[in-house]
Amino acid sequence: NLFDAATSFSGEWKVDEILNHLFSEKGAAFIVVGIDNGGKDRLNEYSPWKNEKYGGGHGEAYIDFIVQTLKPYIDKHYRTLPDKMHTAIFGSSMGGLISFYAALKHPEVFGKAGVFSPSFWYSDQSFDFAEKYAQISGLKLYLLAGDQEGVKAGFDEISQTVNDVYKINQILISNGFPEKNIQLKIVPGGRHNEKFWSNHFKAAVLWLFKI
Repeated sequence: NLFDAATSFSGEWKVDEILNHLFSEKGAAFIVVGIDNGGKDRLNEYSPWKNEKYGGGHGEAYIDFIVQTLKPYIDKHYRTLPDKMHTAIFGSSMGGLISFYAALKHPEVFGKAGVFSPSFWYSDQSFDFAEKYAQISGLKLYLLAGDQEGVKAGFDEISQTVNDVYKINQILISNGFPEKNIQLKIVPGGRHNEKFWSNHFKAAVLWLFKI
């Protein structure tokens, strides 16, 4: 879904084309690590909390894998800038939820997060979590949602996305998160799909990394 429409689930983000263009245009170079999900276990992996209807709740183990195993491996084997200000985590939908969770839970690892169409609806604990971990000064968040998220989406609850993103934004700011460190973007006509996320990936990278 990041790199190749031919092998994707539902289209691609065009991450390679976009970042190649940024390198040609501005000399900005990135290492991108795309992590496959476990298919039927996807909701389990991407949800820190359980949903009575859909299950889940293994997100903490997934983030532990990234923080304790995957990132150290990448830093050891590739020419990285390993500090948090050069490390971002991105995701959309359930991936947006778990990316938000990872960034707030581990701000010593992630200095930036692209939170696209996040599934905050999956658990009301999202809002309690945001309030508890809001007092972080060294983290930048790019919050993206479209006002047509519920159209042809897999779950009816996705129609709540815009309201939930507004709510999370307000909770963070009200509880000490620096407003200047949040870019909130609500896009008219934006739908819950790869084309929408691809269209806004470059802008998110530019803002998060101050390119």
